[in-house]
Amino acid sequence: MRFISPLIRTMNMKQIRRLDFQEALKRYREEDLLSLGAMADGMRQQLHPENVVTYVVDRNINYTNICCSGCRFCAFFRPPGHAEGYLITKESLHSKIEETLALGGTQILLQGGMHPGLALDYYRDLLGFIKGNFSIHIHGFSPPEIHYLARIEGISVRDTLEALMDAGLGSIPGGGAEILAERVRKKISPNKCTDGEWLAVMETAHELGLRSTATMMFGHVETVEERLEHLFKIRDLQDRTGGFTAFIPWTFQPENTSLSVPKATSAEYLRLLALSRLVLDNIPNIQASWVTQGPKIAQVALKFGANDLGSTMIEENVVAAAGVAFSLSREEMIRIIETAGFHARQRDTFYNPVCMRDK
Repeated sequence: MRFISPLIRTMNMKQIRRLDFQEALKRYREEDLLSLGAMADGMRQQLHPENVVTYVVDRNINYTNICCSGCRFCAFFRPPGHAEGYLITKESLHSKIEETLALGGTQILLQGGMHPGLALDYYRDLLGFIKGNFSIHIHGFSPPEIHYLARIEGISVRDTLEALMDAGLGSIPGGGAEILAERVRKKISPNKCTDGEWLAVMETAHELGLRSTATMMFGHVETVEERLEHLFKIRDLQDRTGGFTAFIPWTFQPENTSLSVPKATSAEYLRLLALSRLVLDNIPNIQASWVTQGPKIAQVALKFGANDLGSTMIEENVVAAAGVAFSLSREEMIRIIETAGFHARQRDTFYNPVCMRDK
């Protein structure tokens, strides 16, 4: 299935000139930050002239922290057999989803790790339990999880995705992308799927009708050129499938990890965010990462190309494990959006309006 985005039609009418790699690199390296932000803000205004910033009410549920990948950037995982490893109980899962719905949530983000003890039947049962008890969208299982599950089951990625979809999976998060450059992945996550395998999972998902987000975690061992390589690989795939709903970049949080690098600055974050809006001309939405940047920089990001403030994050565990503890209520999120000069609108996974009482 090829998704035809209204953004692509808008772009064609307005004839937004597409950046090539060298032009993007020049702007990234040489343009002053405020000028780059203004360019990205101008493009956002062309693509989203309604002056609305969206957000979603959901919960991140990590069904397990047991993972055999051993990524050097992750402070959340525990290896198999570790005393602090866990697998969520159905009672706990039920309680978390009940609370999410009571708070106006419309989806759950369901992610874990590469758990060597879980087979496809576990995931089908997990999805079936959720759909059998609740009317809620499941945005779940990143490409590394899907690729790993297919490998240990000895079946294709397509068959794995079809089984998960039949059980209730509604869309896929863009986690596990980190930087889509093999030199980087060999250094920080050598046991995880390759960049090509990550992209192949997404392409297959889009072909099957599953929409997804795309992400980037930057500010560790990658070069500027590798950051751009990542953006252009995402753009190329979107040209083929149109299946990405949004792009979400965030900065690596080094605390409690085995990577000892300086933390990326807010200026670095805003520069990459602005460039992503300019390069990813075929992805409708760019999301600001208040979870890693805090609410003030996230508000600034709304003038650097972002048109979405992401999730209220009723629960978040992975970034918190790296020592970052920002939190926002729904009311605070609306205030941030409105004081930046925008109208706030709650959305669902696919950017459809949810709550008409928002301004």
